[in-house]
Amino acid sequence: MRKQENAYLCWVRIEVIIQNAVAQALEHLYQEKVAANQVALNETIKDYAGDITVVVFPFTRFSKSAPEATAQAIGEFLKASVDFVEDFNVVKGFLNLEISNDYYLDFFKETHTKSDFAKGAEGRKIVLEYCGPNTNKPLHLGHIRNMLLGYSTAQLLEFAGHEVHKVNIYNDRGIAICKSMLAWQKFGKGETPESAGMKSDHFVGKYYVEFDKRAKENPSLLDEAQAMLVKWEQGDKDVLALWEKMNAWCYAGFEQTFEALGVDFEKHYKESDYYERGKELVEEGLKTEAFYRKDDQSVWVDLEDKGLDHKLLLRGDGTSVYITQDMGIAEARYLDYHFDESIYVVASEQDYHFKVLQLVLEKLGKEYAQGIYHLSYGLVNLPDGRMKSREGTVVDADDLIATMIQTAEEHTNELGKVDDFTQEEAQQLYRDLALGALKYFILKVNPKRTVIFNPQESIDFQGNTGPFIQFNYVRIQSLLRKQTVGDIDFKSIILQTEEKDLLKEIHKFPQVIEQAAKNYDVSEICSYAYSLAKLYSKFYSNTTILGDTPENSKNFRLSLSKWTAEVLKQAFELLGIAMPTRM
Repeated sequence: MRKQENAYLCWVRIEVIIQNAVAQALEHLYQEKVAANQVALNETIKDYAGDITVVVFPFTRFSKSAPEATAQAIGEFLKASVDFVEDFNVVKGFLNLEISNDYYLDFFKETHTKSDFAKGAEGRKIVLEYCGPNTNKPLHLGHIRNMLLGYSTAQLLEFAGHEVHKVNIYNDRGIAICKSMLAWQKFGKGETPESAGMKSDHFVGKYYVEFDKRAKENPSLLDEAQAMLVKWEQGDKDVLALWEKMNAWCYAGFEQTFEALGVDFEKHYKESDYYERGKELVEEGLKTEAFYRKDDQSVWVDLEDKGLDHKLLLRGDGTSVYITQDMGIAEARYLDYHFDESIYVVASEQDYHFKVLQLVLEKLGKEYAQGIYHLSYGLVNLPDGRMKSREGTVVDADDLIATMIQTAEEHTNELGKVDDFTQEEAQQLYRDLALGALKYFILKVNPKRTVIFNPQESIDFQGNTGPFIQFNYVRIQSLLRKQTVGDIDFKSIILQTEEKDLLKEIHKFPQVIEQAAKNYDVSEICSYAYSLAKLYSKFYSNTTILGDTPENSKNFRLSLSKWTAEVLKQAFELLGIAMPTRM
């Protein structure tokens, strides 16, 4: 039960020790055996003294005593048997345990030089798909949420110890693609992105919008687009050549946006490469009677036994639907990676689709079906409403990034933070702040909730924003440039309240990583980074760091500041956000 000398015990380990100790207390005091993992622990709320709270109410049935008396007895047992439990107090049925300052100093001494102290070692193999654009229009604000969520979730899962493969799927075929192709063919007059002076994916998107406008005046255009799709599936050379040309324009434009946003992929899958395999899987299902064919030759699956309805898998004319190619792609990914889990980062509008995909693969007896997981997320709206691609009312990703950089420049210059910067340094700062503001504002919201994106609000240096956290990191770098950190005599350190609060918060980092990875929720990393930055801001305001203070205390506070900065930087790296070193 006693901790070893200078041993590092992460928060999860403390939980285990206390849970085991409470279980032993119940057996010793009341002759009742309770599984340690049934002991509920919480962080002590700030209104009361303590660090960890034990919920005692469930144990009164053993003690036959009031909650206060039960908590008192268990508290006395823990104080006597667990070294790092320095004291306790009882509030009704809650036992608040105070962890000793020595424990946190030992934690600091043993861990602050270990950059990977919060890394996990879970070891699952995960394929994570994100982005998934159509090759008929540029990436927009909705794609930005997808990309930021996908990239940061992959970073988080990898840091938690998993082997993660980031992949993209290009929806590069279908009626929507043919609309852009037909509009360019009929109305483009040979125009190219270069001759139009446009980014190539924006150029293709212009013709998607053009098709919608023209089709309202001439509905027969939709029939022509459908006919073009049939020709594509039949392998018409002219249609395929046009398709390859316009898709290439989109791919080139997308790559520029990926680079600007700081996201990457190990592999790009293309719908067009796998829809035929999807059809073959449908045929396999017909042979095993997992699926059935209607009189019009369309193929369906009956999912009523799973609480759903009947789902179309193949049209009567033999053309595929979305689920068809997703079946082929799911198989291809398993053959490529032999994953334990295949995560799809896709908006909540497709919840039903991914339930069906998993069930269809189960019907086919595929061993990887249970590994299918839909990381569902809410929409991104603007303060004045929802975006619509066909009407040309979306916020293009490139335009948004440029606007954010301009906003960051204006805001930073108003505060006079770049007076001694070169032009190159200033531009890099504007970009770091802009992308930090954008990414943090979107990622701080739980994935399942809708985001109302407000650029001006996101760039503020106060409050729950990326720039506020970046500013506190820069503040620490400024301190470290003024004085190097010397040796520390830990035996003579007496922790102040703000110092202990910082250590306690850093101490939570491994637990936060573990929990956020378990929940696939990077917003928990944002909440943690903001909490740590706020505590440092309070520490900075209330503590003398470089002024009239003993040398040993100065070295300890500088070292604590440095470690805080490293943890903030690590948290932001998981979010894909760069930390400027000065501003």
